[in-house]
Amino acid sequence: MGISLKRLMSYYRPHRMLLAAVLGCALLTSGLALLFPLLVRYITNTVLAHNLSQALPAVYRVGGAMVGLLILQALAQYVLDYQGHVLGARMENTLRIELFSHLQKLSLEYFDRGRTGELMSRLTNDLMLLGEFYHHAPEDYLNYLARFVGAFTILAVIDIRLTLVMFAFLPVLGVFVVVFNQRLSRTMRDNRERIADVNVQAEESLSGIRVVQSFANEPMEVRKFHEASHGFLASRQNTYRADAYLYTSVQGLVQLLTVAVVVLGSAGIVHQTLNLGDLITYLLYVAYVVEPIQRLAFMTNQLQEGLTGFRRFQEIMDVEPAIKSVAGAVTLKEVAGRIEFRHVWFRYAPHREDVLKDLSLRIDPGEYVALVGPSGAGKSTLCALVPRFYDVTEGAVMLDGQDVRGIELTSLRQSVGIVQQDVYLFSGSILDNIRYGNPSASDRDVVRAARLAHAHEFITGLPDGYRSLIGSRGVTLSGGERQRISIARVFLKDPPVLIFDEATSALDYESEKLVQQSLESLAAGRTTIVIAHRLSTIRNARRIVVLTDEGVVEEGTHMELMAREGVYAQLYATGVAL
Repeated sequence: MGISLKRLMSYYRPHRMLLAAVLGCALLTSGLALLFPLLVRYITNTVLAHNLSQALPAVYRVGGAMVGLLILQALAQYVLDYQGHVLGARMENTLRIELFSHLQKLSLEYFDRGRTGELMSRLTNDLMLLGEFYHHAPEDYLNYLARFVGAFTILAVIDIRLTLVMFAFLPVLGVFVVVFNQRLSRTMRDNRERIADVNVQAEESLSGIRVVQSFANEPMEVRKFHEASHGFLASRQNTYRADAYLYTSVQGLVQLLTVAVVVLGSAGIVHQTLNLGDLITYLLYVAYVVEPIQRLAFMTNQLQEGLTGFRRFQEIMDVEPAIKSVAGAVTLKEVAGRIEFRHVWFRYAPHREDVLKDLSLRIDPGEYVALVGPSGAGKSTLCALVPRFYDVTEGAVMLDGQDVRGIELTSLRQSVGIVQQDVYLFSGSILDNIRYGNPSASDRDVVRAARLAHAHEFITGLPDGYRSLIGSRGVTLSGGERQRISIARVFLKDPPVLIFDEATSALDYESEKLVQQSLESLAAGRTTIVIAHRLSTIRNARRIVVLTDEGVVEEGTHMELMAREGVYAQLYATGVAL
C-alpha cells in the first residue's frame, strides 16, 4: 500500500507556526556551526600570520565572539530540542485520538476479523515511532542539508580540486544507501507485524488469566509467548544486520574520505597550493560534510520506521465502516416498537454459509416474544440485526415500518437496550458503570435505576456504596450482581425496545430469581425479544418462536406448542435450549 505524501504532511498544518519556529532554530544552529571554522581560519591565516606580539588582543576578541555565538547556538538548540519534541508529541496525540475515534466507528465485522493486541500495537508503538519521525524528519534533514551544502560550498572555495575528490565518494555512498534502505524497509514492516503478535499473545493470555490458571496451562501460555517473542527477536536481528551493513559501509567510506583529504591536502601544502590554515579549516569542515553521512543510517532507519507506522495508520483509517448512517437517514422521535423481519437472509462473510434463510417474523409494539431453538439456529444473529450490529444480506429489518438501514445509527441504537449473558463492566465505580446507560443522568436517577434492577441493596452494602471500585470487567462482583448492574444501566437508558440475550443462563437459582424480577420490571410496556435458555425466562412470553436452521418452524404459547408435540416439545423434553 502506497503512502500519500500530501496526507502525510497534512498533519503539520495545525502546528505550522511551531514547525516554522523549530525549522528556524534548526537553520540558525546550522548557520552558527558553519561560522566557527571560518573564525578559526581567520585566526590562523590572518591574525597569527602577522605580528604575533599584537595578535593576542585580536585572538581574545574573536574568542569572545565565538563564546557569544556558542551561547546563542545553545539557546537555539534548547528551543529546537524542547519544542521539536513538543511538536512530535502533539502530532502523535492527534493521530492517536483520530485513530481511536475511527476504530469506534468500525462495525463488529471488522473486530470479528481483527486482533485486539494488534490494534493496541498500532495505537501505541506505531504512533510513537511516527511521532518521532514527525519531530526529527524535517528538523534533521534541514539541519544536515544546510550544514552539508554550506560546508561543501565553503570547501569548494578553499580548494575546488580537493572538493571534487570528496564529491567522487558520494555516488558510491548513494548505491549503498539505496540497496540497504530497501532491506531496512522490509525488515521494519516485519518488525511491526512481529511485535503485534507479541501484543496479541500477551493481551489474550492476561485477559484470560482465570481460564489459564483454572486449567493450569501457565506453561503453555509461556511457551506461546516465548515463540511470539522469539519471532520478534529474529525480526529485530534482521533489522540490526541490515543496519550494521549500512552503518559499516558508510563509516568505511567516511574514513577513506578523511584519509584522502589528509593525504591530498598535505600534498597541496608541499606543492604550495594550500596552506596549513586552509588544511586545518578544511578538516574542520569535512566533519560537517561527514556528520550528515554518518547520521544517514540512523535517519534512514527512523524514516523507515515512521513511514511504516504511517502506512499501518493509513491502512486502518482507510477502512470504511461497513455499518453507517446513509445520507438522509431518519432520526427517530416517538418509537412504538413494532419490529418486522421481511424475508431476511444473512451470512457473516461471502464464503460462509447462510445463518438465516428467508426468515420472516413480526413483533407488535409492547409484545414479549421468546426465541428458542438449538444452538447455531441464528437466535443471537437475528437479534443483532435490529440495532444494526450487522446488516442483512438480503431482505429487510423494519422498526415502526422504517427500514433500520434508513434510520440514523445513533438514534436507532439509543432505541434498543440489550442485556447479554456475558456482562461487560468497565473498571471504575458502580456509579460510573450504571451511568454509562445515560451519561447525563443525575445520581438520583442512577439510584432509581438500581432500585428498579433490584441492585440497590447489595450496592449500599459495599464499603463505598455506589462509589465502590469494581476492578476490570467487574471481577470483584458475583455474576448475579454484575447482571443486575447491567440491567440498571439499561433502565437508565430507558429504550422502547429490549433484547435479552440468554441473560440468566449462567446464573445460579437464587441469582436467577433476582435477575428475572429485574428483567420483568424492565420489560413492562416495552417491545421485548428474549433469547430463552430456561423455561423461567419465557413463562411470561405472549408468544414463543421456535427457530431452527430452516427458519421459524413453530409459534405459539407454551401450552399450545406442547400440545403440538413438535420441535418445541422435543426441545423441552430433552432440555435443549431451555
